[in-house]
Amino acid sequence: MISNNIINNLDNLPDEYIVVGVSSGPDSMALLHMLMQGTHKKLICTHINHHTRNTSDEEENYLKSFCKRHNIIFESMKIDKYSKNNFENEAREKRYAFYEKILHKYHSHYLLLAHHGDDLIETILMKIIRGSNLEGYAGIKTYSKQKDYTIIRPLLNLTKEDILIYNKENNLKYYIDKTNDDITYTRNRYRKNILPVLKNEAKDVHLKFLKYSNTLQEYYNYVEDVTKEAIAKNYQNNTIDIDAFKKEHPFIQKNILFYMLSELYGNKSDIIKDSHLEAIINLINSQEPNKAINLPCNYLAKKRYHYLILEKNNVQKADYKIEFIDTVSIGKITIKKVKDIATDGNNVCRLNSKKITLPLYIRNKKNGDYMEVLGLNGKKKIKDIFIDEKIPIDIRDNYPLLVDANDNILWIPNIKKSKYNVKKDELYDIILTSYKESEEHNEKETK
Repeated sequence: MISNNIINNLDNLPDEYIVVGVSSGPDSMALLHMLMQGTHKKLICTHINHHTRNTSDEEENYLKSFCKRHNIIFESMKIDKYSKNNFENEAREKRYAFYEKILHKYHSHYLLLAHHGDDLIETILMKIIRGSNLEGYAGIKTYSKQKDYTIIRPLLNLTKEDILIYNKENNLKYYIDKTNDDITYTRNRYRKNILPVLKNEAKDVHLKFLKYSNTLQEYYNYVEDVTKEAIAKNYQNNTIDIDAFKKEHPFIQKNILFYMLSELYGNKSDIIKDSHLEAIINLINSQEPNKAINLPCNYLAKKRYHYLILEKNNVQKADYKIEFIDTVSIGKITIKKVKDIATDGNNVCRLNSKKITLPLYIRNKKNGDYMEVLGLNGKKKIKDIFIDEKIPIDIRDNYPLLVDANDNILWIPNIKKSKYNVKKDELYDIILTSYKESEEHNEKETK
């Protein structure tokens, strides 16, 4: 019998029930058996039948009968199909959703999983290669606090070999997942090609990795406290104050960004790589005041002068050209024809139909667009006008422009007038006005 202090101390926990994730493989069967010997708590064996192997139903039935023989509560879920391309991620999502459902059902706050020392080594190596933050480099935690429960992994001080020996000594039946031999999976390549080399160097290498992991966790806990203080000063509603952010130590800057991305991706840290953090920092430090970069899963990091914003990329360029009759609304901007208006700002356009070619159109920006700006005696690119007026980069391509039948740009509503605009005391027969959806339209119109 392997002595395990974590399992032996479970009786000190306040809950009556403890939930155990069991796949019917050698690791989880060993954990279930150790718990049967080491604690008086009521055990809930949770099993997910993924229907991915010919023996999936057989494994579920065996586990169900095993639990019945040993007076263990058995809870299972079957998954008939998967909708996403990434099977591993979807399977994990459904697995943890089921765990949480069972935890709530039995008012338990403790989930035990059978990750072992070899898993820890593989995870740390994968994180190092992929890139992560301090917490990620620590790999698998013995205790992982979730929102309303704690994951406990009592077997991290054991190797796969230790577990197989335990199963043999206790005559435990288990099933082997043949996909563990499939080297198309990154983890399996580490397991087959790298772990044997490390174990040949030091038989107890898993304990050295466990010590490394625990040490990094201690450092991370300290850094997390410092980072939380910095986040309170720099970050709110997916937005960073760039000026305040730049005053932080570079290490804390990276931790703030990792926190933001973790929140954005629902703590799926495997999505976040060093390259993403570096790209965002380069964006923050760039001289360009209005710029955006793409992030995984259709998100954007957008620099808007003194602020950095992380958000879903919901804006797609959609070319349009609409004949203007009396009213057009594009996004949050409405352009309408009026009989008269008292004001004469950039939200008003007066035109003489004899000096332009009708009909009028509203269209979006095209590459190379320019306008002959009123009072400038020359042309200016629409792109440069948007930059000068600090128009956010993500709305520039769809911003409405007023053009005539010859495609001369006559007006950028709310922003700039062209040479075709006529003064109030001159001859004109067309008056247009524009306003944003969020604004109160207070212009005085004469009926």
